[in-house]
Amino acid sequence: MSHFSLSDAKTGTAKRTLLMSVVAVGFAQTVLFAILAPLGREIGLVEMQIGAIISASSLTVFLASPMWGRASDRWGRRKVILIGLFGYSFGSLFFAGVFQAALLGLLAPFAAFIGLTIARVSNATVMAAVMPASNAYMADITDISSRTKGMGAMGAATNIGAMLGPAIGGLLATITLLTPLYFSIFLTLVAATIALFTLPDVPRKEVKVAPPRLRYTDPRILPFVIVGIFMFVGLAIVQQTIAFRFQDVLELTASETARVVGMAMMFSAAASLVVQMLIIPRIELRSFVLLRIAMPLLIVAFVIMAMAETRMMLTIAMVVQGLGMGLAGPGFMAGASLAVSPEEQGAVAGVAGSCPPLGFTIGPLLGTFLYSIEPSYPYWFAFVIYVFLFAFTVKARAGRHKKT
Repeated sequence: MSHFSLSDAKTGTAKRTLLMSVVAVGFAQTVLFAILAPLGREIGLVEMQIGAIISASSLTVFLASPMWGRASDRWGRRKVILIGLFGYSFGSLFFAGVFQAALLGLLAPFAAFIGLTIARVSNATVMAAVMPASNAYMADITDISSRTKGMGAMGAATNIGAMLGPAIGGLLATITLLTPLYFSIFLTLVAATIALFTLPDVPRKEVKVAPPRLRYTDPRILPFVIVGIFMFVGLAIVQQTIAFRFQDVLELTASETARVVGMAMMFSAAASLVVQMLIIPRIELRSFVLLRIAMPLLIVAFVIMAMAETRMMLTIAMVVQGLGMGLAGPGFMAGASLAVSPEEQGAVAGVAGSCPPLGFTIGPLLGTFLYSIEPSYPYWFAFVIYVFLFAFTVKARAGRHKKT
């Protein structure tokens, strides 16, 4: 029995609505990553300016996620999820509008850069509400025995969005480069509207005062914070440089690189999806066990990336990485959730949810610096990080909150 009970019918409706919303957000995120670089160049931005927009957005999500997690403890999960979805939709419309003005020649490149950065940071501030509140909602409606499966379903929904984003976005980009962004706005707005009418409130104890701040150094969650930050730094290093790796090793043109890397990313997301839909629901393993299984897979993936000289080997490396992250993601999120009390689920979801954007604030800058020295260095660096993480997960011990 979950700590905050809904009827079976309402629980089913809640899970479907929640997962649909996460798919829409995953789609919107991957579409943006696919079109931001060519759009930026189209309006005269240089690579460092495009990267700065991504880093500023990631840093904003890192800072805002814990606050939204705690807000969901006070205001309720449903309200914060709706704020995130509607805010993301209208914030993305503002972001697209700045791009449209620049494409029409109404903004000079530097003015467009400033406007895009402000728009993206504003958008990210509100968008950061979706994942911590959604993960906390899933924690509320699952018990200890089904928590990892619930988090696996959340990861699977994200991967479905990550698969559909590059595929559909690539087709829509043949109309205009902004069409995929407008379509993603439409999807998140539809998801927000459906959630408004179908996502039930979870019965909760009234909170008279703000819940205590959950520190990153809290000994109950510190092992997961360490794993999460380093895990996503390594992942961000790879994701930021893998297109360069494909292009340089295979001597591809820019358009060929986009197509080939897009396919490899789809295969990687599909591998994660298979793990999270077919394997995670059928096994009963504790969170740190999932992480211990995932780390060697990711280590192998990075070695292949560093040494590969063919498209087949690079694609295989991406698939192996997808398998590893399919195990590691639910292990990380469920482990942090199970380590604290039911009243702290919003706070822990915010802390855990801030680890990926922190990784994606540091990783891209570090990865491109290492790649400029030697193309294989980012992958050997990620290899070292994950060897450390594997040793850490073998030695670390994570408990469960006794009253969860």
